[in-house]
Amino acid sequence: MAAEVGKKYVIIGNGIAGTTCAQMLRKNDVSCSIWLITNEPHPLYNRVSLPRYLQGLLPEQKVFIRNLEWHEQQNIRLLTETLVTSVDTEGRVVHLDHGGPLPYDALLVATGGWANKLDVPGVAGTQHIYNFVTLDDTREIIARALESKEAVTSGGSFIAYEMTEGLNVRGVHVTWLMRGPYWLRSILDAEGGQLVDNIATRHGVTIVHGDQIDHVVADSGVPKTVVGATGKEYPAEVIGVGLGLTLNHGFLASTPIERQTGIMANEYLETNVPGVFTAGDVAEFYDPMIGRHTVMGTWDNALAHGRIVAINMAGGHEPYVDVATYTSPLFDTNIAVMGIAESNNPELETFMKMAPGDKGNTDYRKYFFKENRLVGSVFIGSPKGRKKLVELIRDGGNYPTQAEREALFDVR
Repeated sequence: MAAEVGKKYVIIGNGIAGTTCAQMLRKNDVSCSIWLITNEPHPLYNRVSLPRYLQGLLPEQKVFIRNLEWHEQQNIRLLTETLVTSVDTEGRVVHLDHGGPLPYDALLVATGGWANKLDVPGVAGTQHIYNFVTLDDTREIIARALESKEAVTSGGSFIAYEMTEGLNVRGVHVTWLMRGPYWLRSILDAEGGQLVDNIATRHGVTIVHGDQIDHVVADSGVPKTVVGATGKEYPAEVIGVGLGLTLNHGFLASTPIERQTGIMANEYLETNVPGVFTAGDVAEFYDPMIGRHTVMGTWDNALAHGRIVAINMAGGHEPYVDVATYTSPLFDTNIAVMGIAESNNPELETFMKMAPGDKGNTDYRKYFFKENRLVGSVFIGSPKGRKKLVELIRDGGNYPTQAEREALFDVR
């Protein structure tokens, strides 16, 4: 649908959701005004590529997707190192920490989240304690890894795993602490967790379950050891933490925009305030495929959000209906998460099967069903059949019998 000519668009967040939205708005309306705001100093870069950059498999220039010249050519006004201080939804104005204010006809909030910092005794004044979310995080981790032999990573998240693998590939011995009994415990099960442990251990990682960082011991601001809650000490010249994200919507506190875990939105990605939309990781959007609101922190989801929300900001009415996917290398194998994969969701039934895979690896498949309908899956090992599984999830077929569910393992 063509945009209303001359409209003013403000987009907070220049990740893949925000930048894709800006690009689509410009494509459909050469005369509209677009402001794209980011707190970072960089134009759009590929966060999915950061693990490969950390491992030294990808040069930094290959991480960038857009440059400043592209924004100029597109007549998209990119404001870097800029924070939004408040939003006046009645007057339709965005206020900034410098510059502005910016009036808007339609506003997109695609701000993602802030990495949760390690908050234990010994952290204050200690260097080389890292989150792993941004390009600048990655640069700092690489610099420290090149002069370190021992590291501790903490957390049961994808980010903790990616830091662990990146440091391991860089030749640093990593002790990986997880409070829970296995990695990704909200998705996997004990068998899947043990499989991941075996893969990481085979590559030289020391895995410790049932422990977390209690305090850090440093010398002149440089970490020496990490002491766990169990009292055990672990050598650490570099510390990586993957303790989740706090979604970034606090600056909306004075507005009537509804917020819970994320920013609440309908299937059109519009909030309860007309003209205000949300997309990407920060959006808690209504998913008609599962009949409830959800938060989905994946690159593919954010990209698709950016395309749909541009249509709706310009006056369209297109719902977001898709199967979210997340794929990642897992040392010498792969993991893929598709659809709704929630092991702790009492509404879902699960079926898991493992079998020998290619190159000595194990193929692990776990399927999630809601009232016999296939709604999600996890693959570890061969990715064969992943695209077909996404189609089956999208089609919403029923699998009431054990035989029908077992047959899914053979989908290729």
